[in-house]
Amino acid sequence: MTQPFDPSALFGGGAGGDNPMAGLLQQAQAMQQQLINAQNEIAATEVTGTAGNGLVTVTGNGTGEITAITIDPKVVDPDDVETLQDLVLGALADLSQKRETLAGEKMGPLAGGLGGGLPGLG
Repeated sequence: MTQPFDPSALFGGGAGGDNPMAGLLQQAQAMQQQLINAQNEIAATEVTGTAGNGLVTVTGNGTGEITAITIDPKVVDPDDVETLQDLVLGALADLSQKRETLAGEKMGPLAGGLGGGLPGLG
């Protein structure tokens, strides 16, 4: 005589077994919390980009907001505005690079844990 089909057997539930779907859901929730924590940490981190050996400094946060620009008076030359513009652009590029590095450090382990299996998250 055959036993009746038990759909919970497909998922490891019932008959005293653990439900792997519940474990997967817990892992997903833990990763989501880690992702939120990492995003909050990135947003709260102050990042500074510099150019010209510190003659121009641009400060911002991890979300892309610029919070301060400092320009050493030595580089303010009305006859050479291009150099100052180049220094400001260089400091902004440095800031952008440092933000990307910060995001990679904070988010990299989380993205790696997803294994690229979820679209848009790898």
